[in-house]
Amino acid sequence: MKASVIRITSLGIFVLLWQTLAWWLHDPALPGPWQVFSLLIEEAERGALWRHLGATLMRMLVSFSVAMAIGCGIGLGLGLSRCLDVWFYPWLMIILNVPALVTIILCYVWLGLTETAALLAVVLNKTPNVAITLREGVRALDQELLAMARCYRLGWRKTLHHVIWPQLHPYLMAATRSGLALIWKIILVVELLGRSEGVGYQLHLFFQLFDVAGILAYTVAFLGIIGVIELAILKPLDRYQCRWRT
Repeated sequence: MKASVIRITSLGIFVLLWQTLAWWLHDPALPGPWQVFSLLIEEAERGALWRHLGATLMRMLVSFSVAMAIGCGIGLGLGLSRCLDVWFYPWLMIILNVPALVTIILCYVWLGLTETAALLAVVLNKTPNVAITLREGVRALDQELLAMARCYRLGWRKTLHHVIWPQLHPYLMAATRSGLALIWKIILVVELLGRSEGVGYQLHLFFQLFDVAGILAYTVAFLGIIGVIELAILKPLDRYQCRWRT
């Protein structure tokens, strides 16, 4: 059986179990999938869903791009330079272990309830994860392959393309996938605490109204978008970069 068929079947079983549990409990705290999807369609028709999803996606795109760029630069620097690693790795670990909520609150206190503060809080929470992942990738590079590249005088372009990049690709994809999962969760907290639009803001309103269906509807919508990003962008990119294995 193909993997895609198995995944669809598994998802169908999950929805069936959800519906069965909702029917059995018959409690507003656990609405069934049909009620959630009905509310999702209603929110989409009146435009609220697209406005709030768009705001969250824009914040995710900006903060993800900045965090990946800075994190990759730091990770490569620490992985290549023993001196930099000794000096700045403790800093990285301190920032990495500061709770996300603390970072968000401090950014809002220092910079006010602004979009800049919101984005900075997300970037500060994600950058250390990327840096640590890329640092480990650089430290795990096969030195014998690098020596062979120097022996055959491949040049830095071919060495980067054929020797270094294939080894770093899994680490970069791991940082990308974990980054998407982490960033959108942090963005929801950022929006809940200090923004007037976005999925997090909507979840805060639904929480005040004890509207579990609304909370699940916006959650499902964003999970769907993350799934599209994974299937339409990350998996094809992964297959293309790893085509040499087949």
